[in-house]
Amino acid sequence: MLRKFLLLAELNETCVLFIHHNKIQSIEFKQLKDLSSLETLDLSNNEISEVRVSCFPAGLRIKDLYLASNKISYLEMGAFNNLSSSLQILRLSRNRLTHLPVKAFQLPRLTQLELNRNRLRLIEGLTFQGLGTLEVLKLQRNNISKLTDGAFWGLAKMKALHLDYNSLTEVNSGSLYGLSSLLQLFLSNNSISHIKPDGWRFCPGLRELNLSYNNLTRLEEGSLAVLGDLQTLRLGHNSINHIVEGAFRGLRGLRLLELDHNDISGTIEDTNGAFAGLESLNKLTLFGNKIKSVAKKAFSGLEALEHLNLGENAIRSIQIEAFVKMKSLRDFDSFLCDCQLRWFPEWLVARGLQSGVEAACAHPEALKGTSIFQAQPENFVCDDLPKPQITVQPETTVAVLGKDVRLSCTAASSSSSPMTFAWRKDQELLREAEVENFAHVRARDGDVMEYTTILHLRHVTFAHEGRYQCIITNHFGSSYSSKARLTVHVLPWFVKTPRDITVRTGTPARLECAAKGHPAPEIAWQKDGGTDFPAARERRMHVMPDDDVFFIMGVKPEDMGVYSCTAQNTAGTATANATLTVLETPHLAQELEDRSVAVGETVALQCKALGSPPPRVTWLKEEEPLRLTERHHFTPGNQLLVIRAAEPEDAGRYTCVMSNTLGTERAHSQLTVRHSAPCSTHGSRADSAVAVGVIVIAVVTSIVVTSLVWVCIIYQTRKKSEECSVTNTDETIVPPDVPSYLSSQGTLSDRQDVCIRVESNNRSHPNGHGKSNTSHLPPPCSFSKS
Repeated sequence: MLRKFLLLAELNETCVLFIHHNKIQSIEFKQLKDLSSLETLDLSNNEISEVRVSCFPAGLRIKDLYLASNKISYLEMGAFNNLSSSLQILRLSRNRLTHLPVKAFQLPRLTQLELNRNRLRLIEGLTFQGLGTLEVLKLQRNNISKLTDGAFWGLAKMKALHLDYNSLTEVNSGSLYGLSSLLQLFLSNNSISHIKPDGWRFCPGLRELNLSYNNLTRLEEGSLAVLGDLQTLRLGHNSINHIVEGAFRGLRGLRLLELDHNDISGTIEDTNGAFAGLESLNKLTLFGNKIKSVAKKAFSGLEALEHLNLGENAIRSIQIEAFVKMKSLRDFDSFLCDCQLRWFPEWLVARGLQSGVEAACAHPEALKGTSIFQAQPENFVCDDLPKPQITVQPETTVAVLGKDVRLSCTAASSSSSPMTFAWRKDQELLREAEVENFAHVRARDGDVMEYTTILHLRHVTFAHEGRYQCIITNHFGSSYSSKARLTVHVLPWFVKTPRDITVRTGTPARLECAAKGHPAPEIAWQKDGGTDFPAARERRMHVMPDDDVFFIMGVKPEDMGVYSCTAQNTAGTATANATLTVLETPHLAQELEDRSVAVGETVALQCKALGSPPPRVTWLKEEEPLRLTERHHFTPGNQLLVIRAAEPEDAGRYTCVMSNTLGTERAHSQLTVRHSAPCSTHGSRADSAVAVGVIVIAVVTSIVVTSLVWVCIIYQTRKKSEECSVTNTDETIVPPDVPSYLSSQGTLSDRQDVCIRVESNNRSHPNGHGKSNTSHLPPPCSFSKS
C-alpha cells in the first residue's frame, strides 16, 4: 500500500502526500529517496512502530511530517537528522514513546513539536538541545512526573510550552532554565501543590500562565512577584483556601485573574489587601467558591476592575462601600436569585450603584436572564429545587494498583421529572461504565428527593487515572459535579539492591540501588540509620538523583558500617541494607619509643596497632619469640607489654609484629636497663652528673670527703635541721624508684656518701610535659650519716 502511494506521488511530483488511516507498518528508505519535491508527508493513524536513521534518505525537503496516532515505541538517536535542513513541523502525538534520547532532535529549522498522549514520565536535561528555533512544544497527556534541571535548555526561542494533563508536583527554576522567550506556559491538570517563588526566574517575560486543575491550597506572598509582564493567570479548580496579603504584589500588568472553584471564603470575608498590586486587573472571576459575605476592603486596590464574577457563592451580605472604588464595575454574572439575595438589589439602589452594575439571574428558570433590578422581590424564594442540585461531590482519591475504587455523587431535587446519570473522565463520556443509581426521600424535607450515583472501577490500572465528573440531568437542566482526580500509585519495589562489599582504604566504594513504583520513587541513602555520616560531611559522596549508583571516594575506616537505600513515593517506602567493610593494612597509632629504666622498675612497651581487620599483635626480642616469665604481662590484644621488676637480661631490641589479611608491619623499641636509678627525669644531663659524681667519690681522698662533710654541716646549720631532699616540682622530678635503689645498695653508713645535685634546665620530662624554669634552682644537697 505504501509503495503504491509513493509511486503515485513520484509520478505526479507532488508536494503534499496524505496516506493516513492505513495499515503502514514501517517507513522505507528506498521508497522515499526519489521524492525530492515532497514538502508535507502525513503518515498518521497507521501502524508504524519505530523510527530509525535509515527511514529518511538525505536530500528530502519535507517541511511538515505527521506521525501521530501510530504505535511508535522506539525513536533512534538522530532518526530525523536527514531532514534537518527542511523540517519545520513534527507531530508524534498518540504514540507509545516512554523515553526521549538526549539530543534526539537535531532539527535547527523546527518550529513546532507535538508529543501529546505518549507515555513519557521524565524529561531529562538537554533532551531538546538542537531545536534552536522551536517556538511551540506540546507534551500534554503524558505521565510526566519530573522535569530535571536543564530539561528545556537550548529552547531560547520557545514561546509556548504545553504540559497539561501530566503528573508534575512542582515547578522549579532549574527545569525552566533557558526559556528566556517563553510567553505561554500551560500547567493545568497536574498535581502541583505549591508555587516556589524562584520557579519563574528564568522566564520573567511570561504573558499567560495556566495552573488550573492542580492541588494548590495557598498563595504565599511573593510567589509570583517576578512575573511583572503577566497578563493572564488561571488558578481555577484548585483547593486554594487562603491568599496571603500581597500574594499578587508585583503583577502590575495582570488583566485577567481566574480563581473559580476553589475554597476562597476567608480571603473575601475577613482579609484586607489580598489583591493589592493588581492595579491593571480588568476581570476577576471567583465563581463557585464558598463566599458568604464580602468585607469592606476585600477588593481594595482593584480600581480598574470592570468584570467581577461572584456566581454560585450564595453571598448573604456585602459590607457597605465594598465596591466603592470600582468606578467602572459593570456586571456580576450568574447570581442565584433566591430568598438569600432579596436584599441585594435594594441595597444597590439605596446607595446609587444601580447604573454602574449589570447583574442577571441564572436561577431559577423563571428568572433566567432577568436583571436583578427588574425581578419582583416576591420571586426571590427558596421553596423548591426543580433543577438538580449537587449535594455530595465525588472526592479526589488515591488508589493502589489492582484495588477497587468507588466514586459517589449525590444531588437533590423537588421535581418529579425523571433523572438521568452519567460520568465523564477527562471530559470524555464513559459509555460502558459500571454505575449504580438509587434514590431516597430526604429525611428533613419529604418533598425533596436525593439521587445518588456510584461509579465502580474494578482492579484499577494506570489507564484509570484522570479526573472524574458526574452529570445529573432532568427536564429542567443538568448539574455538573466538581472533577475528582483519581491517582493510581504503586508501592516501590527494588530492581537493584545493594550488596555487602569489602574495599581497601583509599579506593572507591560502589553501591547500587534502583527501584520502581508509581510515582517514580525517590532514592535516599543513610548510614547506620542517619544521614550525617563522614562521606557526606567530607563531600566524598557522589550520587545523582536519577542514578542507580552510590559512590564513596577515598574510603576511610570510619566509612565502615551499614548503608540503607530507601525508595519512597506517596504510596509507601521500601528499604534495603548493605554492609561496607573497609580493609586497612596494619599501622601504628603512634610510634614506639626507646625506653630506659633502672633495675627493679616496671616498664610498659605500647604497640597501639590499627587496621582492618584488627591486626594480630605478637612480640619478639632480638628477632626471636619473646620468652615469657611471671614478670611479663600483656593486655588484651597484646598491644601493651608490661615488664615488672626489670632485670639486666630484659634489655634489648623489642619488635612488635602487626599482621592481618592485608599484610604485616613491624615496629621496634630499644629497652635499656640501668644499674642505678637517676635522681631526676630531666634526661642525659642528669645521668652524666650522676656518673661524674660516682667517679669523684671513688677517687677523691678522705681529706676531700672530710672537707665536703664540713661544708654540708655548715650549710645544714644555716638551714637549721633541713634534711637532704629533692623537692618534686615542675622543675625537678625524683623518680619513685630512687629510694628503693638507694635502699638496695645499703644504708648511708655502709657506703660512701653520695651528693646528688639536680640541675634545672630546658629539657622536657620523659612524660612529654616538660617545663623550663631557670629562675628557680633546687636547693643544694645535704648529707647526714646515722
